[in-house]
Amino acid sequence: MTGVLGAVVGAAPALAGATLLLGLGWAGGRWQAGRGDRASGPDLGTPVERATFHTLHTASLAAPPLRAGLTEDAARKAARRLRSLLGTEALCLTDREAVLAWDGPGADHHERRAMARVTAMLESGRSVSLRTDCRQPGCPLKWAVFAPLTGEDGMLGALVAYGSRESAVLVRAATEVARWVSVQLELSELDRSRTRLMEAEIKALRAQISPHFIFNSLAAIASFVRTDPERARDLLLEFADFTRYSFRRHGDFTTLAEELRSIEQYLALAGARFGDRLKVTLRVAPEVLPVALPFLCLQPLVENAVKHGLEDSTEECRITIAARDEGSEAVLTIEDNGVGMDPALLRRILAGERSGSSSGVGLPNVDERMRQVYGDEYGLVIETGVGASMKITVRIPKYRAGVHTSTPGDPGPPPGRHRH
Repeated sequence: MTGVLGAVVGAAPALAGATLLLGLGWAGGRWQAGRGDRASGPDLGTPVERATFHTLHTASLAAPPLRAGLTEDAARKAARRLRSLLGTEALCLTDREAVLAWDGPGADHHERRAMARVTAMLESGRSVSLRTDCRQPGCPLKWAVFAPLTGEDGMLGALVAYGSRESAVLVRAATEVARWVSVQLELSELDRSRTRLMEAEIKALRAQISPHFIFNSLAAIASFVRTDPERARDLLLEFADFTRYSFRRHGDFTTLAEELRSIEQYLALAGARFGDRLKVTLRVAPEVLPVALPFLCLQPLVENAVKHGLEDSTEECRITIAARDEGSEAVLTIEDNGVGMDPALLRRILAGERSGSSSGVGLPNVDERMRQVYGDEYGLVIETGVGASMKITVRIPKYRAGVHTSTPGDPGPPPGRHRH
């Protein structure tokens, strides 16, 4: 058996975020205790422990908006939580060009001066604390702490915390909050990178839909136009539905039912070309049909089975597609009786060391996407050998955070016109 190995998950950002919050909880506790804060409600321990609880809870509310990136909307939603986190008179978030959000008094006369100081602070890359020299009667904003927000591309902007007096605790706390915000922004960039990578991989799969397959499908359809016009019409509809599904523009995920429909359309077109040489058996447990899975993650595996079972052989090709329910997972197997493959060559293909039309991008693409979405333990498991056919096993968790389909679709059983 050939197991696909690899690691794509890094835990450093999450650990860094946890460390920052623990430090922030201590600093925030000292700051709140120094301000005489007295939390009400159930007994949560000492004042510092209560302040730490408040800090962690508030931070958990501020994190989701920041995961969208440093935008005006995200800054507006997060600023109030961050101001509560620090207990300051006012707080603002900026990018490199302008103030994105301001929470608290003083925006009318402090905003413009804040950006001039942010520009100077970004050049040095260090937090600074200074007197505001505000002459507005009754304005409580006497001191300001400017802390940089950073990302993969360097300085992104600043967090500015305003207080009524100079405080070394506020400087430390504001700096820690800015570092924590920076971690959230880095995570948002990782999320966007992951999305872009998945989109690129889907585009690669779409590009893999061979022009020869399209040409051969249309040629097969044309061959039935005069001899069997009804079948030619049905095949043309299958071709239209297959291409519409493969080139759809929305959604990273689909249902198993929708993916199986596309596969049956593909097999109908392949069957029109190869005739009785292609025999397909489909065994699917109805309860797994609504399971969500990455878009176009099974069709390339079936295409691989057809290629190695028909195009590389003159014998009859038997393909079995099965999906069964195993508690918290759906288990799919795609098996053919084709010529198989040298396991050493397969390992090189999955590792990306072998490219070209003979290997394609289907298997390594699907394997990488499964690992990215579900973790390394959900990579493809492939059993094969030279002249020994091939069996691919795919395990899909029924429920996983962030995995859901937004496309409409009837999760009922796929059509059975082409079962043999």
